[in-house]
Amino acid sequence: MAETWIEETLYDNWGQRFRVVKELARTRSPFQDIVVFESDSHGRVLMLDGVVQITEKDEFVYQEMLTHVPLFTHANPKNVLIIGAGDGGVLRRVLEHPGIEKAVMVEIDGAVIELSKQHLPSIAGDAWNNPRAEVIVGDGIDYVARAADASFDVIIVDSTDPIGVGEVLFTDSFYEHCARILTAEGLIVNQCGVPFMQAGELHETSVRRAKFFPHVSAYVAAVPTYVGGFMTLGIASKGSNLQAQDVEQVRARAQEAGILGKTQYWTPEIHVGSFNLPPYIAKHLPKVAG
Repeated sequence: MAETWIEETLYDNWGQRFRVVKELARTRSPFQDIVVFESDSHGRVLMLDGVVQITEKDEFVYQEMLTHVPLFTHANPKNVLIIGAGDGGVLRRVLEHPGIEKAVMVEIDGAVIELSKQHLPSIAGDAWNNPRAEVIVGDGIDYVARAADASFDVIIVDSTDPIGVGEVLFTDSFYEHCARILTAEGLIVNQCGVPFMQAGELHETSVRRAKFFPHVSAYVAAVPTYVGGFMTLGIASKGSNLQAQDVEQVRARAQEAGILGKTQYWTPEIHVGSFNLPPYIAKHLPKVAG
């Protein structure tokens, strides 16, 4: 019997492929092509428009860093807005923080949520049914534009790359509204690509956000299936300097939250150290970054 492989199509000159044990779902939603399959090496995999979004084997790296870093960087987050993240992994980890009173998740593609519930239940766990969670199938751009001033402490944007359905999440208008709906110490985080191959994402996003946030920076996470080395996660704050974080303070907060020692990638040391960027990445941040 012939082997079946699925090849990622993010780049036209470099990529990765997975040996398929079983294809679980393949559909075209109103927004994108969605494929979920059981791989021979990484467990179940979610691909959108031919690009790997999440695998069961390494999802913890991205999800922990996208969530725990901003929530332990902010002094006292209570209300969190999640844009995208239809697999539910970010929602799950936000709700691991007992101080969070409300987590609103806005995902434009309901098919991603439904297929993730059906085929990737381990990613979100019981987050979908948590009373502190509000899951909205809708346009995150529209939601942010309509939300009340100072209504969220942290915004986490888990989007695809700035092409297709994800493109509008990388505009001046979007970041201006994000700054408006964040509280005085509020901050925003979103993925900015793999700078070895996508340096423009980090630079353009950082320059845009510097128009509306006094502190703009980035930190890194090594996600094996995001090929090309470090993934950068752009972060911008209305309040505190993002570089002035202390390992022991982060450790104390993680201990109090009951998260210390329960993660597979994030630690207080990784948290603080991840802001120390290699020069080939740091050079893409605007000079006003702080």
